Amino acid sequence: MKKLLQYISKNIRTILILLAFISTSLLIVYLLPQEGKFMYEYQKGGFWKHEDLTAPFTFPVYKSQTEINHERDSVLHGFRPIFNFDSQISAQRIEELEEDFSARWVEFSISKFRIPSREVYRNDGRFQVNRQLEQEYRTFLVTIVRDIYRKGIVDLAPVEVNGKVPFDEVTVVRGNVAGNMPIAELYTPKLAYEHAMDRLSSSIPKKTNLPVRKYERFFEGFELNNYLSINVVYDEVKSINVRKSLINSISLTRGLIQEGQGIISKGEYISNDKYMALESLRSEYERNLGSSERFVVIVGKFILVLTSLMLIYMFLKSFRKEVLESNVRVLFILLIVILMILVASTALKFNLVSVYLLPFAILPIVLKTFYDSRLALFVHVITVLLVGFFVPNGFEFVFLNVVAGMVAIISLTDAYRRSKLIVTSLSVILAYSIIYIGIGMVQEGSLSQIDYRYFSWFGINGLLILMSYPLIYMFEKVFGFISDATLMELSDTNQPLLRKLAELAPGTFQHSLQVANLAEDAVFHVGGNPLLVRAGALYHDIGKMEEPMYFIENQTNTVNPHDHLEFEQSASIIISHVVKGIELARRNKLPEAIVDFIRTHHGTTMVQYFYKSFLSRYPEVDVDMKKFSYPGPKPMSKETAIVMMADSVEAASRSLKTITAETIDKLVDTVITFQMTDEQYNDAQITYKDLTTIRDVFKKRLQNIYHVRISYP
Repeated sequence: MKKLLQYISKNIRTILILLAFISTSLLIVYLLPQEGKFMYEYQKGGFWKHEDLTAPFTFPVYKSQTEINHERDSVLHGFRPIFNFDSQISAQRIEELEEDFSARWVEFSISKFRIPSREVYRNDGRFQVNRQLEQEYRTFLVTIVRDIYRKGIVDLAPVEVNGKVPFDEVTVVRGNVAGNMPIAELYTPKLAYEHAMDRLSSSIPKKTNLPVRKYERFFEGFELNNYLSINVVYDEVKSINVRKSLINSISLTRGLIQEGQGIISKGEYISNDKYMALESLRSEYERNLGSSERFVVIVGKFILVLTSLMLIYMFLKSFRKEVLESNVRVLFILLIVILMILVASTALKFNLVSVYLLPFAILPIVLKTFYDSRLALFVHVITVLLVGFFVPNGFEFVFLNVVAGMVAIISLTDAYRRSKLIVTSLSVILAYSIIYIGIGMVQEGSLSQIDYRYFSWFGINGLLILMSYPLIYMFEKVFGFISDATLMELSDTNQPLLRKLAELAPGTFQHSLQVANLAEDAVFHVGGNPLLVRAGALYHDIGKMEEPMYFIENQTNTVNPHDHLEFEQSASIIISHVVKGIELARRNKLPEAIVDFIRTHHGTTMVQYFYKSFLSRYPEVDVDMKKFSYPGPKPMSKETAIVMMADSVEAASRSLKTITAETIDKLVDTVITFQMTDEQYNDAQITYKDLTTIRDVFKKRLQNIYHVRISYP
C-alpha cells in the first residue's frame, strides 16, 4: 500500500492527464448516438465483398430521400390553401353603406342645389329631398358592392412566396361547402375598389335630367373604400393541417423483405435498389438492439473512443512532450475534439443541417496555429474517424474530411496573412468538390445522378472556415496561447516596450535585433516557428532597461560602474536582468511563450567573467556557485535553445579583436560546444544534425555582418 501511494505521489500528474483522457472518452460516448453499428461496410456503385446476405428478420425497405421528396412535391402540387368566406362582413358593410349614403345624400343635396328640381324642391320655404331618386341611387350602389362581395375580396399576402402567389386556385369554404375557385375570379382590395369606381363612372343611370358631373362630384366625395373589406380570409390552421395530412399520406417504404429472404450475393453489384435494401437493414438493425446488447454497444464504443484518444496521448508523449507537460495545452486539444463531436452529434440527432455543412477543417487550422502541422493533422484524423463512425456513409465522410483537412494544413502556410485564409477556404471547397465528384462517379456511374446540393453545402462549409480568425483570437485570450498574427504585432519595433528599450538601452536594442536575425535564419533551416523566435529574441533582454549602464553594450565611455563593485554584486546585477525582464514582461502582459525566452536565454550558465575574476583574486576562498549562476530553467524547446545560442554567439562576436572567417568559425564552435557540454540543450527537442546546421548558419551570417569593405576615397 505504501509503495502504491509513493507511486501515485510520484506520478500524480501523469495519472491526472490519463484521467482527463478517460473522462473525455466517457463524455464523447455520451454524445455519440446510442445505436449500434451495422457489421458490414459497403458503397453504392461498388460490389458486395462479404458473404451472401439474407434477412435476419422481416424489415421494410425504405424509400430514398430523393424519392420521398419527389412524391412530396407531386402530392403538394394538388394542394390549395384554404380560405373561409365570411358572409357577416358583407352584410355589416352593406348596412353601414345604406345608412351613410342617406345621410350624405341629404347633405350633398342641400349644399349643392339651391333651385327646385326633381332631386330637391321647396315646401313651405324649406328644401325637401327626393327620396325616390335617393333610393334609386342607393340601390344601384349597393348592388355594385353586393356583387363584389358575392365573388369575394381576398388578401393573398399570407400565401405569397417571394412576392408571388404560387397557386392558380384556392379552396374557399362557404358555410360547410368547400370548393376550388380561380384566383382570377376573386378581388383584391385594390381591384374591388377600382371595379366599383369603374362601374359608377360608366353605368350611372341617364334617365334623370340631373347633369352627370353632379353625380360624379357626389360619388367622388363618397368614400366607397370604407365599405369594401376582406371577406375571404386565409385559414392558416386548416391549411397547415391539410398540408400535413397530404405529406403524412406518403408511404416511407417501398416494400417488405421477409426473414430468410436473400438480399445480396457475394460479388454482386450494389445497384440503387440493393443499396436501399441494405440501408434499410442497417437502419433497422442499429435501431432494434435490445437493452442488454445496447450496454455491450456502449462498452464497445468506450473502448474504441478511449483507444483513439490514447493514440493522441502516445503521440504527444513520443513527439510533443512539451505539450503533454502543459495542462492547458492538453485540455485544449481534448476540448476542441469534444466541441467538434458535439456539433456533429447535435446536427445529426436533431437533423438540423447536413453534416457536410460543418467546417471540420477549422480544427486543423486552429491546432496548426497554436501547435504544429503534424499534431494538427493527427488530431484531425482521429476526430474525423470518431465522427465518421456514426454518420451515414462513414467512409465517404472520412475520405472527404481527411482530404479537406490535409488541404487546409498544406495551403495555410502563413496564417497571419489574411489572404491566406481565403485561399485556404477556396482550396477546401475545391478539394471537397473534386473528391465528391470522384466518389459520385464511382457510386452512380453517371454525373447526371450526382446530388448537386452537396456543392452548396461545400460552399457554405468553406465560408464558415473564415470563422477561424475570431475563434483563434478567442482561444488566445481564454487559454493564453499565441498566434502568428500576434507574433507579427509583437515583432513590430514600434511596439511601446521595444521603443522604450531602444531609448533607454540602445546597445541592448541593437544586440537584440542581431540576435533576432541570427535566430530567425537558423530556425528557417532546422524547422520551427520563425515568428516566435524573432519575437522572443527581440524581448529576451528587456530586463536590462532597469540598469542599462551596467551592461557593456550600453557603455559609451571608458567609465565602467562595475569597477567600484565587488564581483558578487556585479554578478548579481547582471543575473537580475532575467528576473526583472520577466516582471516587466508580465506587467506589460506579454504572452507566456515570450516570457519563456526571457527566462531561459541564459539557462543555468554562469557569469563567467566575474566568476573567473573572483577566482583569480581570491584563490583561497570557497566560492558560492549560486551567486554567479543564472536561475534557469534551461531551454525547453528548439526555439528557445536557438535564441540562447544566438545570444551568446552575437555577444561574444563583439569581443573579437581580429575578425576573419577562421576566428568566427572558432568562436561559434567554442560557444555552442561549451553550452552543449554544460548540458544546456538537454531539455530542448534539438538534434546533433540541427546543431551542425545552426553552426553553419551562424558562421555564414556573422561573416556577412562583419564583412570587410574597401576603403572609400
